[in-house]
Amino acid sequence: MHYWNGLDEVPADLGPTAVTIGNFDGVHLGHQEVLTQLAAAAAEHEASAVAVSFDPHPAQVHRPHQCPEMITGVQERIYRLATTGIDAMLMIRYSLDLAALTPAEFVKQYFVDALNVRVVVVGHDVRFGRGNTGSFETMVELGEQYGFAVVGVEDFGRDRRCSSTWVREALAAGDVASAREVLGRPHAVLGEVVHGAARGRELGFPTANLGQDSEGMIPADGVYAGWLTDGHGRRWPAAISVGSNPTFDGVQRVVESFVIGRPKEKVEDFDLYGQQVRVEFIDRLRGMVAFEGIPQLISQMEEDVARAKLTLGTDDPEHLDARPVPAVEG
Repeated sequence: MHYWNGLDEVPADLGPTAVTIGNFDGVHLGHQEVLTQLAAAAAEHEASAVAVSFDPHPAQVHRPHQCPEMITGVQERIYRLATTGIDAMLMIRYSLDLAALTPAEFVKQYFVDALNVRVVVVGHDVRFGRGNTGSFETMVELGEQYGFAVVGVEDFGRDRRCSSTWVREALAAGDVASAREVLGRPHAVLGEVVHGAARGRELGFPTANLGQDSEGMIPADGVYAGWLTDGHGRRWPAAISVGSNPTFDGVQRVVESFVIGRPKEKVEDFDLYGQQVRVEFIDRLRGMVAFEGIPQLISQMEEDVARAKLTLGTDDPEHLDARPVPAVEG
């Protein structure tokens, strides 16, 4: 997949394209349905499939104090879009100047002039242009004016429309299993492994702690079964703790992963420090509680690891090679 960070990176000789537009936060099943239909439309029109997105999220510009927490960071969004098989992604820097463009100005500048659009694929609830005054009907009218077709995509979902809001609600409640159903894959948080207080190592459960600048919405406090993919692409089963370590009167929320089935070498010989890792959440095992003493905590941690193994189906776990990372050219 080609990645263009702004109009300046779009090739001047770009051929015809099929285009969709959205924030794509989470790249959930609803987004994937749009992208599937985009690929089909691109094939029909012998065009390249291009997804247009924004950074930062428009809400961060217009109402920063009410902006929803992002499910994924930019890096994960690009990765997930690349897995859908589209040909390119154009990331537009969202600003008040961009927001001031009328629907017609936006479509002419970005879709017609820059992307040589032949077909636009969007949901019927699409909004774009100054004051969100552009609608699906507006897009159809502009298509007639500039010579591109418009394909409308129906809402996707059985009992409820798949949405980023639904995913956020599930993660805020710690219901990572429901989030996984809407996303079509486990939710993931990406970050660098940093040094912590080393309490886990002292207790016999050394953990990989993510730094505070990790990307991705962190689920509610609790203990989860999941997977950790290290910087070498090895995927390990893990018991994951999210919280502030109430037994030790902690105040800062941290994501700590105990790798199950790690090599038998000394801790220092299995060094994840400084690596960029991906932590995937499969199921919530329990909430976060404060224990009366260290023996009770250790006993519970042993039980957590046993339940994580059962949940992940890894009674004798060893690392697995992660799925190939899709190529992103930028």
